[in-house]
Amino acid sequence: MTAKLQSGGTDDQAPGHAGDSVRLKRLRSWLAAGIALPAVFPAPARAAEDVAKLSLSTLDVVNFAMVIGAVSAAMISAIWLIRERGRTDAENRELRASLADANARAARYQSLIIDRNRRIIIWEGVGVPAEILGTLPPEIGAPDEVEGFLAYSGWLSPTSARALESASEKLRSNAQSFDITLETNTGQVLEAQGRVAGGRAFIRLVALSNLRAELAELRTERDRLLVSVDLLQNMLDIIDMPVWLRDADGQLRWVNEAYAEAVEGESRQDAIDRKLELLGSATRERIRMSVTPERPFLEKVSTVVRGHRRFLEVADVKTAAGQAGLALDVSEIEDVREELKRTLGSHSDMLDQLATPVAIFDREQRLQFFNQAFLKLWDLDTAYLERRPDNGELLEKLRSLGKLPEPHSWRDWKEQVLSVYRSVDTEPQLWHLPDGQTLNVIANAHPLGGATWIFENLTEQVDLEARYNTLVRVQGETIDHLTEGVSVFGPDGKIKLSNTAFRSLWGLTEAETRPGTHIREIANLCQASHDKADGWPLLTSAITGFDEDRSTREGRLELNTGLILDYAVVPLPNAQTMIAFVNVTDSVGAERMLTEKNEALRKADALKNDFVQHVSYELRSPLTNIIGFADLLSTPTIGELNDRQREYVEHIAASSSVLLTIVNDILDLATVDAGIMKLDLDHVEIPELLEEAREQINSRLKESSLQIVIRDEQAPESMVGDHQRLKQILFKLMMNAANFAPEGSVIELECAREDGEVVFRVSDNGPGVPEDMRETLFSRFSTGSQSGRKRGAGLGLSIVESFVGLHHGTVMIENRVKGGATVTCRFPLNPQVSRDAAE
Repeated sequence: MTAKLQSGGTDDQAPGHAGDSVRLKRLRSWLAAGIALPAVFPAPARAAEDVAKLSLSTLDVVNFAMVIGAVSAAMISAIWLIRERGRTDAENRELRASLADANARAARYQSLIIDRNRRIIIWEGVGVPAEILGTLPPEIGAPDEVEGFLAYSGWLSPTSARALESASEKLRSNAQSFDITLETNTGQVLEAQGRVAGGRAFIRLVALSNLRAELAELRTERDRLLVSVDLLQNMLDIIDMPVWLRDADGQLRWVNEAYAEAVEGESRQDAIDRKLELLGSATRERIRMSVTPERPFLEKVSTVVRGHRRFLEVADVKTAAGQAGLALDVSEIEDVREELKRTLGSHSDMLDQLATPVAIFDREQRLQFFNQAFLKLWDLDTAYLERRPDNGELLEKLRSLGKLPEPHSWRDWKEQVLSVYRSVDTEPQLWHLPDGQTLNVIANAHPLGGATWIFENLTEQVDLEARYNTLVRVQGETIDHLTEGVSVFGPDGKIKLSNTAFRSLWGLTEAETRPGTHIREIANLCQASHDKADGWPLLTSAITGFDEDRSTREGRLELNTGLILDYAVVPLPNAQTMIAFVNVTDSVGAERMLTEKNEALRKADALKNDFVQHVSYELRSPLTNIIGFADLLSTPTIGELNDRQREYVEHIAASSSVLLTIVNDILDLATVDAGIMKLDLDHVEIPELLEEAREQINSRLKESSLQIVIRDEQAPESMVGDHQRLKQILFKLMMNAANFAPEGSVIELECAREDGEVVFRVSDNGPGVPEDMRETLFSRFSTGSQSGRKRGAGLGLSIVESFVGLHHGTVMIENRVKGGATVTCRFPLNPQVSRDAAE
């Protein structure tokens, strides 16, 4: 056992067994104590004898038991420790063998990984730096250090760097694997694979070579071509030109948005699926027969686009794989070309209609165009001009015919005229022709060569200018002899001209009103004659003000000298202003005198009206009493009257009634004259109106055995008017007719509708109206020389005229052919609802 412990002690020196050495030392101490026990405790036999001889205490027994227990525990522990030590040694030997194998395998794997054509990036977890294994070839241009290598944009192309960064982020965050091809800044191709395994994310970058590199390059080139094709298709979708691709069989393979819109397809694919063709079958057949790889189809064709006929410039090319074509809408260009053609034609027609001669020469100085006025001016042969002579030849031709001025040096003059083709700025020239005409010759050089010659005939203008100057002198003489004061001022407020009357009215001298004198100076000189604030300051502001509305102003000035002047400020062309003064002193005096007389007459008329109204109202009350008492005396209950008394009472009642009628008529006229009478307009039933008028006059007509005949077959049902006033009009007319109608005759009352008016006619068979009475027939208190059956106050027809006028109607009287007279009153069918008498 000692030998085993010693050998074990030797093993305890091995690494990893420090805890076992401590336990062994503790066990040795326990065993040393056990060996020393026989020396302390005698053998059992002797112990028994000693027991018999000695008596043991309880404490000794307890100590002995503890020693025995400790020894036993130490022996058990030693046995367990020896067994565990053996098992641990066996496990250690197995672990050492496994570690050696693992190290050998790791070395082999490391040698496989660390290759010059491959590099791996490993991430253990979040926040743990990346570990990089392996190397890439130097021509790749990838840095060796970790920081530089992970900065992809430093050694990869921008597109590849963005793709790798995006794929790495998705790999580490979402465990999304990827396989992509990268391109370095040096043009090398790499293959990148991203995977997640065992909680680790790693990216393997492999440098491709030979076939794989070529395949990767082809893929890269394919991606580049796809991007280019996609960009090209997007660009073709943007342009406003239909583009199409066909396969070898002539079927549509691709179209752009403009093509789909032109054929009214819902989308590009819809146009392809439905085989919607932009060009007609005849055009497509012509393209198919004429287009070859060496010779494309280039023509302008006509087709229908979105329901409208359009002109397209079509280009179609052919290859072994198919055909491609595009179309440019040139309809607007054709329209512009046609419009230009029409414009040039109309321009020529317009120039041909001008009265001003025009000739156009091209850059070679040959005649291109001339109008009829040019032909008429120079009286040349049309055939000669159509041969397009040059400008110099034309001048020589006109000189030979004696139609050009003959200068001192013909050659210099001709050179000066033709210098317009070499000059930038040209000036008009005056040609005085031998026949007395004066021409203003204007030559405009064209930017691209050539010139346009305009021959403006100034002969009439020169004559007009001479006549104008003469007219100005005549007008000056005329203005100087006017009785009205006239002065003309320019837009700067300075006087242009003035006449003698103007200076005489304001007491000015000719030197003080010389042209160029400002209006303020003239106003200061005139202020002594007129010191009111609204005089010359107002005239000055009217001339020197900045009002946009230049209107005529009129007014009146009273001078301190006693003169009264009417002035008028009249705007003239060219922003000039004329001030005219008229001496109205005499007319104003006469006007004031007439005004005073008119005011006196007006007051007298007002006094008359007041008197009439007062007297009329004062008479009505006693008349009413007289009529009342006369009716009371005629009543049998008061008492019987003899025949003479009854006759007197009847005369009193009749005379009082007549007098009351006259007073009422006077009151009505006074009310009309005062302008306070108002009509009670309403819808009047015409049959009812006629019947009431007949009933009102029936009692008056029985005395003369007269009859009333009403004719209302063509009368309207109603009209708008004052019922009481209309009835009063008809009563007055029938009373007037009854006064002149023979006894036993018939008075006709007719009503009809004529031209939107209601017409009332009252006719009698009397003597008619004399011609000398027609003008005064409707005058007040006019009874005429011919009296009727009863002589009245002469107010009946005057009241009729006034009431008809209030209804905006007219009244007239005319003699009948068979004798008698007819009074006609015309009323509007629907006048305004309310109308005041004062109006």
